[in-house]
Amino acid sequence: MELRHLQALVAVAEHRSFSAAADAIGTVQSNVSAHVARLERELGATLIERPGGRLTTEGDIVVSRAYRVLGEVEALTADIGALRQEVAGTVRCGMIGTVARWIVPMLLSDLSERHPKLRLVVSEGATTVLEPALSGGRLDLALLSAPVPSRELSFEPLLEEDVVLVVPADQDPYPGLTEVPIDQLGALDLLLPAVGTPFRSEIDAALRRADVTLRPRAELDGVRLIASLVFEGYGPAILPASAVPAHLRPSFRSLPIDGMPPRTVGLAERSRGLPAAPTRAVIDTIRRLARVADPLPSGLRPIEPEAVAKAEGSLRVLGVPNG
Repeated sequence: MELRHLQALVAVAEHRSFSAAADAIGTVQSNVSAHVARLERELGATLIERPGGRLTTEGDIVVSRAYRVLGEVEALTADIGALRQEVAGTVRCGMIGTVARWIVPMLLSDLSERHPKLRLVVSEGATTVLEPALSGGRLDLALLSAPVPSRELSFEPLLEEDVVLVVPADQDPYPGLTEVPIDQLGALDLLLPAVGTPFRSEIDAALRRADVTLRPRAELDGVRLIASLVFEGYGPAILPASAVPAHLRPSFRSLPIDGMPPRTVGLAERSRGLPAAPTRAVIDTIRRLARVADPLPSGLRPIEPEAVAKAEGSLRVLGVPNG
């Protein structure tokens, strides 16, 4: 088994055809076919359905491992380069949309000055999508909302964010109130996160304690999608405070909810293995940016490392295991 065999398989998995995979890795289709066939013979299993380019069940397993193997090889090269004070390479970072909107510009500016040879690839999505991508090796790190139940990941809390009721300023059902009692939310038809998503789980836990039942107008997987629908006039919603960009705040009220705890946003990594030097550089930068309170959007607050350590009953700050 050779690295080029794994690279060919991963390319086919990502591009869904042998010809597109060949273009992506700079070779010809016959080479890609030969590499995949060699791997299949060695493993005694069909990895890709022909025609169609879809992975078989066995192929899914091999690709998941291949991402990790290839990532470790890339990390080895990057670590050796970092010893010469040249932090260079590609870091694949997943982020939930509300966080990506404000932190990516700061992250790019900071990294361009400190590590100009580092390339950042950002994948935006819901926690439910990013978590398996990180576990499977397709991402190097991710900024997610808690809880992160996977036992393969560690989670370091960085920020707490207010959860608010967002309504159009000209259709405010609670004029004059500075916050909404949680037991009044049941009177509204709301746009809500889908059941089973981390954010919905946090909302439901608070509502159970208050013995409140919500009336969903629609349930959607994606905080930014929900926010977009609110801004287009489809109804009020319970959202993280950062979901409302600064230029829309005059037109929409973000009302704190009395009895609704803040959500936690943090840094997720794979529990096993040492991150490469470029990944460590991005992680250090994210930690630093998250703990400088002045640039943070309204409703977001840093979680100090001392608070994390106290919550864990230890002085250790990094890598809070979940599960």
